[in-house]
Amino acid sequence: MAINRASIAKELLPGLNAVFGTEYGEVNDEHVPLYEIENSDRAFEEEVLFTGFGTAPVKNEGAAVVFDDAQESYVARYDNETVALAFAVTEEAMEDNLYDTFAKLRAKGLARAMANTKQVKAAALFNNGFSTAAANTIGDGVAFFSNSHPTVQDGNQDNLLATAALSEASIETAVIDIQKLKDDRGILIGAQAVSLHIPVDLSFTATQILQSEYSTATAVNGGNGITNVNDINAIRSMGVIPGGSFVNRRFTSTTAYFFKTDVPNGAKMFNRTPLQTKMEPDFDTGNLRFKARERYSFGVSDWRSYFGNEGA
Repeated sequence: MAINRASIAKELLPGLNAVFGTEYGEVNDEHVPLYEIENSDRAFEEEVLFTGFGTAPVKNEGAAVVFDDAQESYVARYDNETVALAFAVTEEAMEDNLYDTFAKLRAKGLARAMANTKQVKAAALFNNGFSTAAANTIGDGVAFFSNSHPTVQDGNQDNLLATAALSEASIETAVIDIQKLKDDRGILIGAQAVSLHIPVDLSFTATQILQSEYSTATAVNGGNGITNVNDINAIRSMGVIPGGSFVNRRFTSTTAYFFKTDVPNGAKMFNRTPLQTKMEPDFDTGNLRFKARERYSFGVSDWRSYFGNEGA
């Protein structure tokens, strides 16, 4: 349905001081710290896990060497979706509108809506990351954050941290667990934590923990009731979260938080078609039509790229 004169009655009359509701600040591109971003030139992209070889055994004198099999494991598939939105304005509404910002304001609102959709889709991988519903599972058949990621030789592995509020202790536990990460054959991969990703509700807590010179823990020193304010903040001192923290306002949980690791080929965004806008008149009706369209996909290949905590 086209926007007609009845829909914009106030903009047809003199004396209107402002049209508001389209000048709000932008909260876009929060997906950039979360994802590796690549271009795509097809309908979908697939990435397959190569499991490598296991630990080499000792070869006894005169004995035959042991042969090992390297194989492919699960496949991560990225289906590029088409996201589009449009609006139309009647010929009469364009002619009778008294303010030259009419089309510009509507076009800005269209761009805002498209940008918000991208951010919501980007955050959904994390918002649904603890769910075992089939629609939310990743390439290996389990939730993004799980204690039962299947492997070829090393049993189940996990990137699901024990439920706990964000604190020095929980960050230290995560950093330790990340450094113990192994590949599918049980070999340590030398992973390190890179950054902390949080909802806006945890922004003050994260800043205090990561930037305080002294420990923020409230443990009492012996029985004298004095707080250990002179303990150093080991997280800051050791630089174990070098990338700092990033706020994502589309995270729906107020207590969940996520650690990005340096494991490559993890959470990815594929851009198939960049944002395109078109404007054209309709010959039959005279309506002016505006459309925005783009294609992209979000997903994860290697779950080892993130550790997640559902929070308190």
